Amino acid sequence: MVKNVLSDIGGIGIYGVISICLFFAVFTGAFIWSMLLKKTDLDSRSMLPLEDGSITPTTKGNSRHE
Repeated sequence: MVKNVLSDIGGIGIYGVISICLFFAVFTGAFIWSMLLKKTDLDSRSMLPLEDGSITPTTKGNSRHE
């Protein structure tokens, strides 16, 4: 059915079928990969933008910007 619809567009031929199949394969692969991630990995990645390498939080007057 998809092949008939895409071939009637005119000039699209097999490239349209290949591109749709490739899109769905990549989308399905990304979805499966995201479902297989462990919760501990997600928790550690969610904190990455907030970590600055120091153990204690810095105060307003104690910043070390150069």
